[in-house]
Amino acid sequence: MTTTSTAENDALKAAVFRRLHPRVYLERFLAESVRPDGRVPDAWRDVNLNVGSISTADGSVLVRLGNTTVVCGVKAEIAEPELDREGEGFLVPNLDLPAMCSPKFKPGPPTEEAQVLSDRLNEVLIASGILSLDSLCIHHGKSVWVLYVDATCINYDGNVFDATLLAMVAALKNTQLPKATYNEETGRTICTRKTKTPLQIARTPIAMSFGVFNSTTLLADPTSFEEPLLDTTVSVVLDADSGDLISTTQLGIDVTPSQDLLQTCIAAAVKRRPALAGRV
Repeated sequence: MTTTSTAENDALKAAVFRRLHPRVYLERFLAESVRPDGRVPDAWRDVNLNVGSISTADGSVLVRLGNTTVVCGVKAEIAEPELDREGEGFLVPNLDLPAMCSPKFKPGPPTEEAQVLSDRLNEVLIASGILSLDSLCIHHGKSVWVLYVDATCINYDGNVFDATLLAMVAALKNTQLPKATYNEETGRTICTRKTKTPLQIARTPIAMSFGVFNSTTLLADPTSFEEPLLDTTVSVVLDADSGDLISTTQLGIDVTPSQDLLQTCIAAAVKRRPALAGRV
């Protein structure tokens, strides 16, 4: 009993110290080259995917990155194209960070963080050329597909950008569209779900993010505890198949890109890529 009580008291003291002095708490761990969750600084959390998890969606996946969990569904609808892009459909990604996923988020309209992340995800998907928007055209100038790629974080434990991009890409690769035909006489588009075709995925972007702590320590795949303590965050996006560099993004206090820092992150991302490429 005494041993159990002592262990419980020690755990309580550690939890209180972590809450009151998070920076010192992390510094003490890193002084021993280990992180609070037991990983070394350059280690990644496990990734698991459950494809086709939403039966009512045209494509879906549930992704777990450590304890961070994101579910993503693709819903296809038919619309008229824009006048200046009559042969292109639409790809509309969105991320929701509801109050249930973390105490840091409150009920109400989308948070600024969710909006910023949605914009970043949209930029990556467009920049990567994951999908030719021409392939979403049903009838030029009359009818196109709109793909709503809606992701919801159901448990937030950091690095939601990497988890969500992985979920969106996997969900799009799981998506199948019904055969659609435009009738010029009636002006209507008719669909048949007897015949379905997968999307023409051209590239497979995957993200690997890093955080810089105290200007010296590089942490791969930061957790929700580590994120508020970081000086800057670097995200490297590669094509999972070819390994080509698609983009790099640096956010945070130190927003002046350092070539050494970027090269270190890119090298680590290239090393990490094969482990993720087989999952999507």
